[in-house]
Parts: sequence; structure tokens; C-alpha cells
Amino acid sequence: MALSVRLFGLGSWAILAPEVLMGVGTVAVVYAAVRRRFSPAAGLIAGAALALTPVAALMFRFNNPDAMLALLMATACYFVIRGLEDGRTKWLLWAGAAIGFAFLAKTLQAFLILPALALVYGVCAPVTVRKRIGQLAAGLVAIVVSGGWWVAIVELWPASSRPYIGGSQNNSFLELTFGYNGLGRLNGDETGSVGGGGGGGNGGGAWGETGWDRMFSSSIGGQISWLIPAALILLVTGLVSTRKSGRTSATRGAFLVWGGSLLITMVVFSYMQGIFHEYYTVALAPYIAPLIGMGAATLWERRGQAWASLTLAAATTATAAWGYVLLNRSSDYLPWLKWLVLVGGLTAALGLVFVGRLGRRLALGAAGLGLVAALAGPAAYTLTTLNEGHSGSIVTAGPTVSGGRGGPGGGGMGGGPGGGGMPGQNNQQGGQNQQRGNGFPGGGMPGGQGQQNRNGNTQGQNQQQGAPGGRTGDGGGMGGMGGGGGMGGLLNGASVSSEAKELLEKNAGDYTWVAAAIGAQNAASYQLSTGDPVMAIGGFNGTDPSPTLARFKQYVTEGKIHYFIGSGSGGGMGGSSDGTSSQITSWIEATFKKVTVGSATFYDLTQKASG
Repeated sequence: MALSVRLFGLGSWAILAPEVLMGVGTVAVVYAAVRRRFSPAAGLIAGAALALTPVAALMFRFNNPDAMLALLMATACYFVIRGLEDGRTKWLLWAGAAIGFAFLAKTLQAFLILPALALVYGVCAPVTVRKRIGQLAAGLVAIVVSGGWWVAIVELWPASSRPYIGGSQNNSFLELTFGYNGLGRLNGDETGSVGGGGGGGNGGGAWGETGWDRMFSSSIGGQISWLIPAALILLVTGLVSTRKSGRTSATRGAFLVWGGSLLITMVVFSYMQGIFHEYYTVALAPYIAPLIGMGAATLWERRGQAWASLTLAAATTATAAWGYVLLNRSSDYLPWLKWLVLVGGLTAALGLVFVGRLGRRLALGAAGLGLVAALAGPAAYTLTTLNEGHSGSIVTAGPTVSGGRGGPGGGGMGGGPGGGGMPGQNNQQGGQNQQRGNGFPGGGMPGGQGQQNRNGNTQGQNQQQGAPGGRTGDGGGMGGMGGGGGMGGLLNGASVSSEAKELLEKNAGDYTWVAAAIGAQNAASYQLSTGDPVMAIGGFNGTDPSPTLARFKQYVTEGKIHYFIGSGSGGGMGGSSDGTSSQITSWIEATFKKVTVGSATFYDLTQKASG
């Protein structure tokens, strides 16, 4: 996205075009993988299932590293399946390279499927045990090289002359990777975060309940779960149908690769207690879609056998029933569609029970009706998603859902006082380079920040042009912690008035930064509005210890910063009262002259307060 902006200039199109291309690439990889072992029809079904997954449609046109992660994970699975076919080492090397680059996109989330891939290849590859071990070792080396070169450069480069590693508490990418973006996402102990997760079992929390049914919850179900019941049924079917095949069966290996990747990712997502957003579930889409295509093709070939026709009917029934449940969660959203899905699906299932006795035309009609019923719900959600712009850091696909967080404008984190929601902030500028992309699941390559960010590279927000802010569902929720006037919030940016823009642009060329603000989202809004550098104090969350109070005072003394954008709440978004951001805020409020422009509060760092 950053390279596209360098080529075409800052704008929504320049940022979102690469995301769209990565989405198209992901669908192409899934189609190619399924078509190769099964049939063109199976590949088309898999591609359609992926393209019509609501959260995939959302993230394949949104400024976030998840689209690249989905592409690279699908590519890694494809290479492993190719290796299962002929046992050539090059496929393991390519798979390792894909996973290594995926690590650079979203850190440890890229490693979630490694156990499944390694186990399947180690057991099923058509070469000797010794060669399998050597090939897996070579793949590991490929991961280390492709993912480690950048880490080595960052860690070996003197900290005094490189950007601060946003999200870490001690300026270390390794600490960020294994802490905030790693184990912290699993156990909820995320230093520098904005709140933990759901606790054990089915405990609730700021990031939703954890448990085996998390992917089917009100908040997440409509994003990804439409075809999960069918995918699980078809996974079991594929394994049972190939049970008599030899150890090296590439067909069974394909089911194991996609199915193992789906199961291990679902389990981690379901029980992780740290930060979790609905859009993370896009990582499941490239695993669900192949299972649908492969399983449907396998059963269709055996439709003359009773068990196959009954299983087809069962998968269709489960999909129709679950589609009805999901659509019923939005009572005012196309109320006729849920009945169409349910009745159409059950009618198709009845026909599939007897598909072996029907003529070709009737059999194809029943199968076609079942496919339409299965994809009608997610297709409607997808069209709704494509028809709306999305802004802020937390976004969701489809309509507002009862008990969920989200709607067309994006989601929020938990409920406001009394269960009410605070609406998000409209943000009319284009998207931009983000400092980091919400770590494991959701890490990203950290960007420059604070005092090191001298040329005005902005961190911050994922958005599309003219997108509305967060919309709360019936269950309440913070639509992005949006802010009016001066200070925006953690999840959405600020609304910049023409008066505030005029204030900052006056004599802007005399300063390295026209202003400083707590948190990357707030700094991003003002930088996009003025086109001038704005310092993000404390990084993305405002909790990073950078710059220090002493360094910030030095910048002010040297006349490098003109204004500080105040929050009106003392400590801004900077976390605890003794945090670096809060220390800087307190010093500024006690030292410099306050300037009020509309509803925004600024402090002129060139003029001391009277007295």
C-alpha cells in the first residue's frame, strides 16, 4: 500500500487497489489448488465461497495486512499440497518462503498453521522418512531467511538511529512479537494494550466471550460462519471417503492440509483472551472455501451411493438452517431472505436425498438450488459490505446485528456506560500507512514513530474515503471511541475543522512537526487534513514510552513542534497517569498557553502560559 502511494499519490484508490489485487490473488490460488486435484467445477465453487465470504469482501478492500496474510497462507497450503503430490523439495522451500513473508505481515499469526502443515507432510509425503525430515528442515530454513532478514536488520541496527518499535515497551521488535503481539494475545496479558479479553471458558470481556462457539456468536457469526458447519461435515466426509487410500494419497492430504489449518486457527481464535477483532476471522476464509469445493465434488461423484447423497443433503440442511439463524439476527434486514434460504435449502436437501435416482437435469437442479441457498445469505452480506465505506480500526461486514458489534461503518469495543454506544467519527480523508496492524492475530510490521519520524510518515488508520463512523448494534458498543474536535480516539480519528486546519498550517514550514498528539489515529487525522507532519506521541495506543518527556522537552526547546493537540481530559489516551504520554500532557498543560478553536483545544508550545 505504501509503495502504491509512492507511485500514484495519497488517496483511497492507491491504497485499496493492492488490497483488491491480493484478494483476487487469494481466490485464484484457492481455485487453482482445488481444480488441480478435483475439477474445474469444484474450483469454481471454492472460489465463489471465498469471494462471497462477507469478512473477505470487507478485508480485500481495506487498508490492513490481513489480505496479504490470507494470500500468503493460501499460497503456503498450495505449495505443501504440491509437495504431497511429487515429494519435490522446492515446494517446501516455496511454502517456507510464503510463511516467512506472512510473518512480516502479521507476525506470529503466520505460524498458527505450521504444526498442521508439518505433520501432514511428515506423515503423507511420498518420499522416505529421512528425506521428509530433511525437507521439513529446509522449509524451516526458508521461513527463517524470508522472515528473519528484516528482523535481523531491525534488531542489529543501533536503537539511537532507527525508528522506535511501536507497540513494544522497550524498543524491541522481538519483545513486540512475543509479548503484545504474541503470548499476550493468548492469555490477555498485553502490556501497553487497552484492555484484556474474555478470560477462560465462556467469560466475557472487552473483546467478547471466549469458548468453542465464539466463531458462531452474534458479533462474529455473520462475518465468517455461514459455511463452517458444511465445511466441517465435508471435511469428515473427505477423510472417510479416502480412508482406504494409501499413506501418500494426495487427495486425502489436501483435505488434511485445508482442514487442519481451519481447525487449529479456529481453536486459537475461539480461546484467545487478548485483543480480538471480528475481521481477524478473514484468516479462516481461505481454509473453509476449499473444503466446500472439494467435499461437494467428492460427494457428487459418489451421489449414486446412499451415504453420499444423504451427506450432501445433511450439509445443505445444516447450511440452510444456520443461514436462517444468522439472517434472523438482523430482523429488519431483508426479512424475506431468511425464508428463501431456509425453504430453498430444505427443498434442495430433499432432492439431494434422492439425487442418485433423479435424471441428470433434476439432479443438477437440486444441486444448483442448494448452492444458491447456501450462498444467498453471505452474498447479501457481501453486497451490503461492498455498498458501504468503512473507517476506523475495528470494522465489520454486513448489517447491524442484534447483540453484536458493528454495522456498515465498523464496530467498537464493548459497551459504553449503561450499555449505550458512542458513535464513531466520520473520516473523509483517504486511508494511509498504518504504524502496525494489530498483532497476533493481527500483528504488523512496526513503522517509525515519535521523534524518529522526521519526514512525516503517518501511522494510523484503516479507512476508505468518505466512510461513516462506527454504528452500534442493539447490544451497545463503542463505535471506535470517536472524538469530536481536537482529540479523536484510539480507534477512529478526529474531526478536523477548517479553523483548526488554518491554525496548524500557519507558518508550518518553520517547524519539523506542526503539532503533536497522543496516539497515531489522532495525529493521522491532522496530518491527512493539513498535509504537514504531526507527531504521534506514544505510538498507536498512546502507551509507548516514546518520546520520553526529556526528549519531548528538547524538541520544544529547539522549536521543532508548534502545537500540542489537547484531549480535554488531562491524560489523553496515554494510559496510566504515570505513563510517558500522561507526563508529557501534564507538563504541557501546566506550562503553555491554551488555544481553543471551536471544540478543539491546542497548546502553543512557543508561548508559555502567563504566571
